[in-house]
Amino acid sequence: MSAAADGFRMPAEWAPHERTWMAWPGPNPTFDGPDDVAAARAAWASVAHAVRRFEPVTVVCGPGQAAEATALLGPGIDTVERDLDDAWMRDIGPTFLTDDRGRLAAVDWRFNGWGAQPWARWEHDARIAASVADLAGARTYASTLVNEGGAIHVDGEGTVLLTETVQLGPERNPGWTRDEVEAEIHAQLGTRKAIWLPRGLTGDYPPGGFGTLGHVDIVAAFARPGVVVAHSQPDPAHPDHEITEEIIGLLRARTDAHGRPLEVVEVPAPTELEADGRWADHSYINHYLCNGGVVLCAFDDPRDEEAAAIFRRLFPDRMVTLVDARTIFAGGGGIHCITQQQPRADVR
Repeated sequence: MSAAADGFRMPAEWAPHERTWMAWPGPNPTFDGPDDVAAARAAWASVAHAVRRFEPVTVVCGPGQAAEATALLGPGIDTVERDLDDAWMRDIGPTFLTDDRGRLAAVDWRFNGWGAQPWARWEHDARIAASVADLAGARTYASTLVNEGGAIHVDGEGTVLLTETVQLGPERNPGWTRDEVEAEIHAQLGTRKAIWLPRGLTGDYPPGGFGTLGHVDIVAAFARPGVVVAHSQPDPAHPDHEITEEIIGLLRARTDAHGRPLEVVEVPAPTELEADGRWADHSYINHYLCNGGVVLCAFDDPRDEEAAAIFRRLFPDRMVTLVDARTIFAGGGGIHCITQQQPRADVR
């Protein structure tokens, strides 16, 4: 039986959370050398502290790393030790589900290092979703689809955002048709309508650097049913200018699972066009909603406050907290990529 057939669905991120799960950076190809590891740990800790203001946080650490993590995280954040390869809990962790009976479940997607990327390791990360689900006391549904949490975004009312270069890419699911992917996504998340975007941002693809081959959570995300925030690149010198124009136009032409035309709120990209010698994919879309808060990526950029003002208007009952995300983006993701919500199962 699938999760949806058993009555489970993925709540929207703005639904109440039980806690947030994160993973602790350790030595691996993403963080090359002690200085990079230290910088990553400081960045991850800043996000954990920002989230902890609003809800409990549990950080999964590699064997023997919990004591050092606790020293940086402080006593208010829980730690647990499990084997890890990398530190992107959105992607390696479970996708949590709830039902109307107050039960918690989770999807354990297949994970293959973001499409078997040459720099990635995933022997341990491929098993961490089941481990975290077990720690949370969630019933686990193992999917046959190669997928990650950053590659999906739901409105909690039946609609899911996807990108063609992820779920339909040969690096993850060779031989799968669009219909087959949609059927599996709907069967696990309890959704019934998929809105496909053609691709992600330029900086999310090789050559050079790290990337996911087009995760949606850096491009577009639901802010509430019928409303999507979308990354906009105003500068024609950046290749994402044309890409984001196409995506925004596509979203405005779509309806959700209830037939509502989507309202699209454009969030301009930071002014910096390049980072580490590549086209920058810095994006405010990769934010994290927690109980009463919005943890928003910052880049020491003039548009940081402009983005914060947009999110304050969208979420007037939540406190918007800006956290420097440049170190996180240098590793291939953002604040949303390193956090994973566990929804409260007793909320109807």
